Amino acid sequence: MNEINFFAIHADDVDRAQRFYTGVFGWTFDPWGPPGFFLIKGAGLQGALHKRMSPAQSGDPIAFECTVSVDDVNDIAAKVAQFGGTVTMQPATIPTVGTLIQFHDSEGNIVNAMKYDNPQ
Repeated sequence: MNEINFFAIHADDVDRAQRFYTGVFGWTFDPWGPPGFFLIKGAGLQGALHKRMSPAQSGDPIAFECTVSVDDVNDIAAKVAQFGGTVTMQPATIPTVGTLIQFHDSEGNIVNAMKYDNPQ
């Protein structure tokens, strides 16, 4: 547990990003979940590509978003607060996947923690 289990790439233009990652790494993409959301195949780790949820502002970091597999999201949320972070999304259940929280670490970076229904 407590290992990175999932990553997400946020894109302004999902089609353009698919062409880029297919051309550079040979990754393929399967539609899954909401419109514009794709599972990445061939990256060696579970991942997704999806439309950026809000436009990047000048100076915002643009990076992959990772999800850490945990035993208990409520325990992690308490530790986030204890050690100077801020929970930005309360536990949300994703059917057939697990329960997810999102938080900012002590430096303002976005991190996810997921209690998977079927951990790998």
